[in-house]
Amino acid sequence: MASQEIDALTMALSKLPGLGPRSARRVVLHLVKRREVELPNLIKRLEVVEQHLTACDICANVDTKNPCGVCSDPRRDDRSLCVVEEVADMWALDRSRLFAGKFHVLGGRLSAMDGVRPEDLSIDKLLARVANGGIDEIVLAMNATLEGQTTAHYLIERLEEYPVRLTQLAHGLPVGGELDYLDEGTLAQALRARRPVE
Repeated sequence: MASQEIDALTMALSKLPGLGPRSARRVVLHLVKRREVELPNLIKRLEVVEQHLTACDICANVDTKNPCGVCSDPRRDDRSLCVVEEVADMWALDRSRLFAGKFHVLGGRLSAMDGVRPEDLSIDKLLARVANGGIDEIVLAMNATLEGQTTAHYLIERLEEYPVRLTQLAHGLPVGGELDYLDEGTLAQALRARRPVE
C-alpha cells in the first residue's frame, strides 16, 4: 500500500491528458525506482518552467521567453501566418517542419453551446497584425470540427477586406479530429495540399 503522499502524486499525475490512474501509477513507480536520477531532474525542469513560463505577446504561444522562440526566429517567413485554435495545434504543425512562417493562437474556437464569442478569442489581435501589413498569406488551420469550421468561416468574413491570400488545410484531416493528436505525416500532407478559401 502506498503512502498518502505517493497516492496524492499519482492522483495529480492522473489528471494530466493521456494519463489515467494506471498510467500515472506506472509513472510514479518509475520515478520511485529511479529517484536518484529521474526525480531531481524532473523537479528541476518543472521549477524552471514554472518560474519562466509566459505567453508570447505577439502570437500567444507558451514559452519561457517573450517574444517566443518562433516569433523571434529570423529564419521564419514574416509574410506567411498560420492561425490555430490552441498552442497544442501550433506545436503539432510546427513539428511537421513544413510551415516556415509565423503563427497566431486564437485561444479557442467559437462555440455558441459553450458561450465562446469572438471577443473571447484573440481575433482583434490577429486583425491588428494583418492591418499592420507585410502578411501575404494566412493559413486557417482550424480543427475539422463544427466549431472549428464555424471559426474559420467567421475569420474569412473578417479578413475579406485585407489584401491577403487565405488558404486552409486540405480536407483529409479526419472530421472531428484535433491537430494535436495527428501524426506528422497526416499534418504534412494537409499543409502541402492547402488550398485557397472560397
